[in-house]
Amino acid sequence: MKKSLGIVSLVLLLDQASKFWIKLHMRLGQEYKITDWFHLSFIENNGMAYGFEFGGVAGKIALSIFRIAAIIGLIYWLRKGIEKKASNYAIIPISLILAGAIGNLIDSSLYGLIFSDSYGEVATLFPKGGGYSGFLLGKVVDMLYFPLWKGYLPDWLPLWGGDYFVFFEPVFNVADTAVSVGIISLISFQKKAFGRP
Repeated sequence: MKKSLGIVSLVLLLDQASKFWIKLHMRLGQEYKITDWFHLSFIENNGMAYGFEFGGVAGKIALSIFRIAAIIGLIYWLRKGIEKKASNYAIIPISLILAGAIGNLIDSSLYGLIFSDSYGEVATLFPKGGGYSGFLLGKVVDMLYFPLWKGYLPDWLPLWGGDYFVFFEPVFNVADTAVSVGIISLISFQKKAFGRP
């Protein structure tokens, strides 16, 4: 239990500290080039990991409700796993996924209430007159951008030949990373995680 709480706490601390720093020091769309292959690039999205979104306000509320249900399910799954002394191959990835889900839920639930808009200016924490939106309608802060390779694809390549391409193009956050690492780990080590022959 301590290990799981430690993982969740550490991920949430890193996630929320990085998001608060971005909101309180950068304007929406601003970018700092740390190296050629790593940039801090401030964007916000209304939806899921890596900027995917759907359905406007109704979709946003539905996604938040889904996140809450997923968090409840993950807590239950994690608790049962700990009680049954499940392998670290299961406990650690589930803890990462749980932390990431909570991190992005905090953004979408509370950031609209506690921050002013970041469009054209650095946001203010607890602005007079309230935040930029209501409960469950906040935007998720993303900032990690790794353009590892940029260039034109060879002309002989079907469909995308000659197109400009960036690998890896999505901008994401610590919570997205935790969810992705957790899911990939569960898939990669499923036999060890779930004890299947």
